[in-house]
Amino acid sequence: MPDVLIMRHGEAAPGYPDQARQLTPHGEQEAAKMARWLTERVAEGELFMPRIYASPYARAQQTGQTICDALGASLETLDFITPDDSPHAVSDWLLEQPEGAPIMLVSHMPLVGDLAGLLVEGSPAQGIGFPTAAIAELEADVWAAGCAQLKRFTQPSQLA
Repeated sequence: MPDVLIMRHGEAAPGYPDQARQLTPHGEQEAAKMARWLTERVAEGELFMPRIYASPYARAQQTGQTICDALGASLETLDFITPDDSPHAVSDWLLEQPEGAPIMLVSHMPLVGDLAGLLVEGSPAQGIGFPTAAIAELEADVWAAGCAQLKRFTQPSQLA
C-alpha cells in the first residue's frame, strides 16, 4: 500500500465560526516551509507525488493549497476529516483507496492525532500531539487499527 501522510494545518487565527478561521502569517510561513520540503523530496525521488486531500475548513484548505501549488498538484476536499470526525471513518476510507500514489490528508487536531494513534497503536486514545503544520508519514500493508508504522514525523521548526 502507498504511504499515508497526515498533516495538521498551519497556525490559525482565533475566530468564529471555527470552519472560517484563516491561517496567520506565521501559519502561512509554516505551510510554505513544509511545501518546500515536500517539493525537494519529490524532486529527489525520495517521495512519490501524493494525492492531496484537505478538510473543508478554511485553514486546512489554505494549507493544502500551499502544498498543491508547490507540487503542481490538485487539491481535493474530504468532508469527513474535520476536527471532531471519526478516525475510524477515515481508516475505513483509506482501506477503500486503490493502490497507487501516497495519500496526504491535511486536517486538524484532534483528528490527526487520533488517526495516527488508531493506525499505529490501535487506539485513538494513543494518539500523538501534532504541532501546527507537522507531518506524520505512515506505512502499512493494510490501513487498519494498529497495522501502520510511523516512518517519520517532521515539523516546521526542524527545517532550515
